[in-house]
Amino acid sequence: MKVWIDGELLDGDAARVPVTDHGLLYGDGVFEGIRAFGRRVFRLDDHLARLRVSAAAIGLALPLDAGGLREVVLATLRAFGRDDAYVRLVVTRGEGALGVDPTSCPRPRVICIAAEATIFPPEKRAAGLDLVTVSWRRPGCDALDPRVKSLNYLNNALAKLEARRRGADEALLLNGAGTIAEASVANVFALRGRTLLTPPPADGCLEGITRRTVLELAPALGLAAAERSLTRTDLLGADEVFLTGTGAGIVAVRSLDGQAIGAGPPFATTERLQAAYRERTKELGVPF
Repeated sequence: MKVWIDGELLDGDAARVPVTDHGLLYGDGVFEGIRAFGRRVFRLDDHLARLRVSAAAIGLALPLDAGGLREVVLATLRAFGRDDAYVRLVVTRGEGALGVDPTSCPRPRVICIAAEATIFPPEKRAAGLDLVTVSWRRPGCDALDPRVKSLNYLNNALAKLEARRRGADEALLLNGAGTIAEASVANVFALRGRTLLTPPPADGCLEGITRRTVLELAPALGLAAAERSLTRTDLLGADEVFLTGTGAGIVAVRSLDGQAIGAGPPFATTERLQAAYRERTKELGVPF
C-alpha cells in the first residue's frame, strides 16, 4: 500500500492523520473509490467530477483543482507500482476544534491510498452472491443525500454487518417507502426479459460510475435500460440480478432472503456485461 498525504508519499503503515481531523471525528469529508486496470485509471475524470459535486454539496472547498487531484492519483499509483489497484481519494475537512463546527477547520486535507482490493473471492463471484434484506433503512434525501459520497458511511457499515451476521454476502437496503435503495456499497440491477432495471437516485442510491457504464453498455448488447423504483418482488421475479460498484465491478446475485433468483449460474447476461465492461475499462482508462 502507498499513501499520498499532505504532499508526501508514504508506505501505508507510516501514514498518519491527526486525531483532531474532522474527517475522523465527525465523518466530515468526501471520497471517491477508483479502479486501475492494466496501468490505466478507469473514468478518472468522471470520479473527479463527482468528487467536486460531493464537496460542493457539503460546503467543502477542495484544496487542489482537477489537474492537481488527477496528478495525486497518478503519482500514488506510480509509487504503488502495480498494474491493477484500488484507489481511495479522500478530502477531509481537516484539523479543527473539538466541536462539530466546520468553520474551525482552516485547511482541508487530501489523502490518496493505492492498494490491492478483492471484494469477493473468485468462487463466490462465479456462484453468485446471497443477499438479505436488512432492518436498516437508507436515510431520505432530505436527511443525507445519497448522491453525496461522504465519509459518513455508518448506515452502510451497519447494513453490511447485519448481512454478514446473518450469513449473507451482501445487504439489500430499502428506503423509508419500502422500495429498494441499493446494496451496502453497490447499485442493484434486475433483468426482466431484455430490460435492465435499476432504482433511481431519488430512491436512495449513489449515482455509481459502474452503474453509469452498465447503462451505457446495455443498448449495444440488445438490452433496454431504465431507472425505475423496485421492490423485493421485482428482484425475486427477475431473470437475473447483479450488483455494480467500483470495487466489486459487476457481480451476479443468486438469492435474496434465502430464495433463489432466476435459473442460477451461469448468469448469461451478467457475464456478457462483465466482458463488455472489461473492454470499456481499456477504452476509458487514463494511463499512469
